[in-house]
Amino acid sequence: MNEIFFTVFNSFSLTVLIRVFLAGFLGGIIGYERESMNRPAGFRTHILVCVGSALVMCTSQFIFEKYNAFVNVDPARLGAQVISGIGFLGAGTIIRDGISVRGLTTAASLWAVSCVGIAAGIGFYQGAIVTTVVIYITLIVLKRMESFFTKKKRLSILHITTKNTPGQIGTIGLVFGKHNVGIKNIEFINNDHDEQVVVKFLIKIPSDVKKENIIGDLQEIKGVKEVHEE
Repeated sequence: MNEIFFTVFNSFSLTVLIRVFLAGFLGGIIGYERESMNRPAGFRTHILVCVGSALVMCTSQFIFEKYNAFVNVDPARLGAQVISGIGFLGAGTIIRDGISVRGLTTAASLWAVSCVGIAAGIGFYQGAIVTTVVIYITLIVLKRMESFFTKKKRLSILHITTKNTPGQIGTIGLVFGKHNVGIKNIEFINNDHDEQVVVKFLIKIPSDVKKENIIGDLQEIKGVKEVHEE
């Protein structure tokens, strides 16, 4: 009897070990990409989310196998709570910066990683691995394609190093308005409370306007130290 117990226990423990470590590995792949982009949720966060989701599904399976003969147990219930509950963590990565919103991709990657963890935790290895590959391709390859289409649409990215004085962003905006340039996104590269800040502008330039003229006018603004294109 003891031998049968230990055989079953060891077999189940090995399965849990494989699933949890696989979840950690797959979550780490996605987290590494987010870490390299200096996002709020990076390497460790994605691993923890994925491993935690895997453990939830392993626990669900354990409860189902242990108590199914006595009560009606739904093994998918805990996993459903993970999918809905991960929203609070994703919300913490979303930052509103003036008219722009950043962190949506990271929030989506956290949600997707939790789903990968659920798949790995229940033993659906093929789905977990294939989904991780698709997520990674989306974050790496499709971002480059997005940059390519951005250039084709006369969209440009300018980095402006300027003194952090009240109204400075508004003054820069006036220069863009003078040339009928549309501002699509504004992002502070360093701390916006520093004495000097680097501001990243995603702008749409009209076809009849020369970029050199815009940069020249920006460099004439008092307090602007440097303007360069990405």
